[in-house]
Amino acid sequence: MSAESSRRHMVERHLAARGIADPAVLAAMGEVPREEFVPTLERPVAYADRALPIGAGQTISQPYIVALMTEALELGSDDRVLEIGTGSGYAAAILARCCAHVVTVERVASLAAAAAEVLARLGFDTVEVHVADGTLGWPEGGPYDGIVVTAGGPDVPPSLLAQLAPGGRLVMPAGPEGYQRLVRVRRSPDGEVQPAEDLGGVAFVPLIGEEGWRR
Repeated sequence: MSAESSRRHMVERHLAARGIADPAVLAAMGEVPREEFVPTLERPVAYADRALPIGAGQTISQPYIVALMTEALELGSDDRVLEIGTGSGYAAAILARCCAHVVTVERVASLAAAAAEVLARLGFDTVEVHVADGTLGWPEGGPYDGIVVTAGGPDVPPSLLAQLAPGGRLVMPAGPEGYQRLVRVRRSPDGEVQPAEDLGGVAFVPLIGEEGWRR
């Protein structure tokens, strides 16, 4: 099966059939070449609906989870988004197809460099990649209409909440290591942080940093 056919199959069987309905998210998932963001040995299974290793003890999330978290952000085409946990850069590419600008932060320098190279080569010029403690966000680029965290923390980092714009949405896994709940936190137009919405159970690598898990 060609990459194009694999992407089409992924969108139809693993995303739309499981309830992903946002047209922009489905279009992005059908356009971005996931095989470019995984190691060579993993390319034959790039479109399988499962997480894959990308080195440094990190993974690229399964396509359904990438789509679910992106859809949960409820993005508009003019939105600015902060992503914590660049990893391979795949989710940042999906986000870039759904909003105006993406700031993505990765704590592992080698992963950030590799992701930046792939994103630049594929023409994703609205994504900027930074190496830093993601639990502290990237205040220089805020506030953000959407914030997504691709690692599981004990709770939502206060620094990230502080960078969420009025009317913004934050989506992240929160809870014990090994098993978390995917939560969405909204900031109302008047600036008040709303109670977290529970979007279901997930399992992510730990969010390491000053306001996450310590190592």
